[in-house]
Amino acid sequence: MRVVLDANALMAPVEVGVRTFGELDRLLGEYEALVPEAVIAELDRLGEGNGKEATAASVGADLARRECRPVGHDASYADDAVLELAERVDYAVTSDMPLRGRLLEANVPVICLRGRTKFEITEP
Repeated sequence: MRVVLDANALMAPVEVGVRTFGELDRLLGEYEALVPEAVIAELDRLGEGNGKEATAASVGADLARRECRPVGHDASYADDAVLELAERVDYAVTSDMPLRGRLLEANVPVICLRGRTKFEITEP
């Protein structure tokens, strides 16, 4: 089983206190986590700032590099890259509502936050 993660899924441990990979373990058991290179670049860029968002982005970039396999793509925008890779995986992980809608329209099941600290699967 393979999942693709977007930036907010990787920033969730700091931003909302959810254990992203612990929740994926609970939901899926064994899986391979993929992250588009554009998402890592976005996290690196956001991590250069100050404040909670920058901290969350730095943590997210570190998680992406330690827990995920970076994947190349043709898209130049991170959300488009997630959508592109979603065609090759079983699930996409995001709580970004516009991206979630695009993924569900493309018949990709989405893993997102339910409540404050739990993930759930939304089928198209």
